[in-house]
Amino acid sequence: MNTKLLLDVDPGNDDAIALFIALAADDIDLIGVTTVAGNTTVDNATENTLSLLELVDRADVPVVKGADRPLVDELVMAEHIHGPNGLPETVRETLPAPTQEPVDQHAVDFILEQASEYGEELTIAALGPQTNIALALAKEPNLPEMVGDIYQMGGALKTTGNVTPQASFNFYVDAVAAARVVQDARPKIVGLDVTEHVYVDTEDILALAEEPAPLPTMAAILEFSIEEVRSKFGHDGGLASDAVVLADIVTNALEFEEAYVEIDTSGGPSNGATIYDEHDVHEKPTNCEVALDVDGDAYQRTVTENLLLFRD
Repeated sequence: MNTKLLLDVDPGNDDAIALFIALAADDIDLIGVTTVAGNTTVDNATENTLSLLELVDRADVPVVKGADRPLVDELVMAEHIHGPNGLPETVRETLPAPTQEPVDQHAVDFILEQASEYGEELTIAALGPQTNIALALAKEPNLPEMVGDIYQMGGALKTTGNVTPQASFNFYVDAVAAARVVQDARPKIVGLDVTEHVYVDTEDILALAEEPAPLPTMAAILEFSIEEVRSKFGHDGGLASDAVVLADIVTNALEFEEAYVEIDTSGGPSNGATIYDEHDVHEKPTNCEVALDVDGDAYQRTVTENLLLFRD
């Protein structure tokens, strides 16, 4: 049976690759995409999603705009990383204008509608700040019992952060929302402990660039992080962090452990930090599953093999 998948995204380069995998994978039925402010504004994220779908002739997938700011804090974006309006100019110039309009509904209502319709068949993958999922939980506290898995992309469990020394971007942007999801949704947390350890080899990215359209656009998306990976990690490849979640949905590429986790919402220097009770110091019941290991080969196959499906 195919996984019914709802993506909550803020495209963003890695969101784009995750979106393409969700569209291509044989065992995923992408039933909709909701957008949230994070890497860029929610308006830009929505426009980007519509254009990415247009690129691969999938304007049939519903796109629904969500929260335009964090629950409490002012919006912090990552356009300096992903490019103006959320995507590099080299990518944006190849994207078609959307022919589709967003669904006239708020993302939170769409999420709850799909949860009601598909029940435990539905997997929700929140790949940006967790604002929409937190709002959905506020409106329907039983959401976790209604659906199958809820993936929460973010966090730094046993490693350092990527936006502050302790916090990952998605959790830092809306720490209060991330905390709500950890507390109430029993999520699968996929953080920097795994996402910064798998890459798409530069050789494979360059090969994609030589394929017919739309693969050169996908290659350009992956190319955005090659220099950062070389300088920061000493590896020859590109990051597509959100695609790690898709690799688990498609191939069970991640190893999870049950754990008790809290998110720091103090507003201080550790705001958004993932407090992982590795040694059960608090003696509290587990509230999530945390990804601590990843099959890099399975990840790379998931990305390259599914992107290559778009050449047919």
